[in-house]
Amino acid sequence: MGTSWIGLLVALSIGICSAAAATPPIAPPSGYNIEDEYTRKSPDGAVTIEQYLNKETDDWKWQFWARRQGAFTLLDPEPAGYPAGFVFTSDLKWIVRGQKTGSGESTLYLYRLTPQGYVRASKKPLGDLAWDYMKSRPDWRKIRKAPEYHEAAYLLEGLEDNYRGLGVDWPANRYLLIGLSGDADVKGRKHEQTGVVNGWHCRYDLETGKFDVPPVFSRDNAKAVVPK
Repeated sequence: MGTSWIGLLVALSIGICSAAAATPPIAPPSGYNIEDEYTRKSPDGAVTIEQYLNKETDDWKWQFWARRQGAFTLLDPEPAGYPAGFVFTSDLKWIVRGQKTGSGESTLYLYRLTPQGYVRASKKPLGDLAWDYMKSRPDWRKIRKAPEYHEAAYLLEGLEDNYRGLGVDWPANRYLLIGLSGDADVKGRKHEQTGVVNGWHCRYDLETGKFDVPPVFSRDNAKAVVPK
């Protein structure tokens, strides 16, 4: 009986510790202070993204917190090295974070609205998924050398009006248009540096979670993999 009780207590302790570890934070931790100039609001003011900076670490770290209907939640448990830009779909079901990751480098993160608040829509950053998709396309095989630095994934302008400026008639809040660029050292090029991916574009379907290349991008994408 004594052994059984000990086993039960251990199991309960593990359960309590696991529950505590899974409990999300309710406020930025000590050392993080709001940087008001980077606060972003949805067009209707219903959602506010506050950016908090910790200057007490060797490398300054940023956290992003969302306020919505009285709730205050951390967007991403992994801190960032730079402040970020945010874009909202008009129905507020999705938020795109444009994140600088280094000198001339950036990526995208996607968050979806759940009953618990906004959460990451995928384990990988959306920018990484876009690069993975490009590597599966014939255009990737035309690149003289794979990009090694200044890799960037960015959101194209026009989400607010569903990209009507491209002459398309797509459903509202359905698609994200993403651009990719990157450099590599290529022998024979000026300073041995060249843009090997120069604004290659694709489309991400928020409903299905899949990428494609609409016809409107075909011509420009062919030019985007020609070294400059």
